[in-house]
Amino acid sequence: MRIIAVADIHGSHDVVEKILVREETFDAVVIAGDVTTRGTERELESAIFSVLGHGKPVVAVAGNMDPPRLEQSLEKLGVSLNGRGIIVGDAGFFGVSACPVTPFHTPYELDEEEIARRAEAGWAQVAAARWKIFVPHAPPRKTKLDRTFTGMHPGSRSVRELIERRIPDVVICGHIHEARGVDALGATRMVNCGPAGRGYYAVITIDRTAEVECRQVNV
Repeated sequence: MRIIAVADIHGSHDVVEKILVREETFDAVVIAGDVTTRGTERELESAIFSVLGHGKPVVAVAGNMDPPRLEQSLEKLGVSLNGRGIIVGDAGFFGVSACPVTPFHTPYELDEEEIARRAEAGWAQVAAARWKIFVPHAPPRKTKLDRTFTGMHPGSRSVRELIERRIPDVVICGHIHEARGVDALGATRMVNCGPAGRGYYAVITIDRTAEVECRQVNV
């Protein structure tokens, strides 16, 4: 299975289209949140329809800059991973939207207990799958993927705890734009895709093992 993963689109849907055209061959698309910046249902649905137009399965969570009401659109389109799982072939995708509570009062924030509850509910729906792929918008706390320019680690404690407890094969996240890259917790391979608006994305190839690669398209 070959997966194209993007995050932090923030309305740059033309760049996502450029990424998919460039890659051409893939089996699924993962969107790890922030499809919009305080956007509307119409904007989000248009963006998802565009990706669905490539004829491959699409799964997504909302980010902290996607108003919570946009969850209804993701659910209506059948792509939502927020507190649920979707199995595509041998791969079980599950996830959680939003980010932990911040001092900035962004549109979609959850306390750690709710993040843990939703993540665990999603896990339960894919536990029997051969491969488990966790898609939280927020990265796991105290990793390379949540380190800010100032050295802070504002990632999610609950996301990290689920990874350590359930050991998914792959974690795909975003949220902290400057922390783009690959990391690992035990046997779990993890990637912060980086902001898609700047052309950043990830390619995950699953065969006998899971391989993760960060890529960029010119914008």
